[in-house]
Amino acid sequence: MTNEEFIKQHRNENPLSLALKKVPEGVDMQWCLRQIEGYNIAKKKLPEWSEKENIWFPPKLSMEQCSSEATAKYKQAITERLGNKVLIDLTGGFGIDFSYMAKNMDAACYVEQQEVLCNIASHNFPLMGLQNTKISNTTCEEFWKQYTADDTTAKTNRDKCLIYLDPARRNDRGEKVFSISDCTPDVTLLQDSLLEHSAYIMLKLSPMLDIVQARRILKGIAEIHVVSVKGECKELVFVMSKKADEPHYYCVNLETDEESFTSPLSATTEQADIADPVEIAEGAIIFEPNASIMKAGLQNAFAKWKNLRKLHPMSNLFLGNKPIENIPARQFVVEQTSDFQKANLKNFMQDIRQANLTIRNFPSTVDDLKKRLKIKDGGDIYLFATTLSDDTRVLIRCKKI
Repeated sequence: MTNEEFIKQHRNENPLSLALKKVPEGVDMQWCLRQIEGYNIAKKKLPEWSEKENIWFPPKLSMEQCSSEATAKYKQAITERLGNKVLIDLTGGFGIDFSYMAKNMDAACYVEQQEVLCNIASHNFPLMGLQNTKISNTTCEEFWKQYTADDTTAKTNRDKCLIYLDPARRNDRGEKVFSISDCTPDVTLLQDSLLEHSAYIMLKLSPMLDIVQARRILKGIAEIHVVSVKGECKELVFVMSKKADEPHYYCVNLETDEESFTSPLSATTEQADIADPVEIAEGAIIFEPNASIMKAGLQNAFAKWKNLRKLHPMSNLFLGNKPIENIPARQFVVEQTSDFQKANLKNFMQDIRQANLTIRNFPSTVDDLKKRLKIKDGGDIYLFATTLSDDTRVLIRCKKI
């Protein structure tokens, strides 16, 4: 039996269970188990790749760190809009982002210091239909030194080149790091040269990164993309250019029907209108902006965009009169409100044993308040513990739209 036959026969099985079975003659079990494990991850994360025959998958860590198909396609859409024709990916990895962005290019170069990943890329890229691609097995820094030393090539590509980097966010001990200068490569040391020899730099960073701090460190920021998938913030993508003007935010929530939200950096200082507490009556609609908008700090600009009012200057919950289709926010219909006076609260909670509790601008933790209210998680009831514009602390019962 060949490796390919074994993988095809067992790829939907648990690799741990397969590891306990007898190894058929001619089968490299370690290789096959890695491929089956990679395939099982790819079915959800990379459906197009999982459907291709004979794709090779890398070790588990590379599978976990690579972009999803959804976020890779989003970056492909950015490159299509920017219009570059030469791609240099200085941190190739498994090559997911490269494989989608390279489809738009006249020429593309994949740079990766791990030989095993370069061998996998050499095998996979033709299967994914990639043409005019070059694979370079070296470090980012060494490749860039050689590339810029060839002044003719660097000058020829300068106005049509997009540089892509996804710095490794683990240190030598395998611990996660989040600061830009702690990642590998350190973009802060390379950015001047990268900006000089390219039209654009696209930089993928951790969703945990402080955007304000990144704006202080990075030069030539033209765009900041805050990318969520199904409500969870997955990555930050900075587009840099020596010709950059005022940076613009792009807040997206992929694999949903939600509108994307684009706003200039200056909008982060906007103030939202404040709702009168008496307006929070039965039938009113509460809006909670999605993770991308919250991460970008554009809650107030979002409210201005849709003419919504804020429950409190510090709440990040917003009020409207009717539902709004495809808005980048969760929407809830107000059913009832209560203050925290003992008698009022007892009456309010009398039929609630289970609820989804959210705290916004309220002096308690979710766990502590659940204990006080004697409720469990789940169900169809949504409760918001928050503070209104007159500083009254309330509990708002809602139904999710």
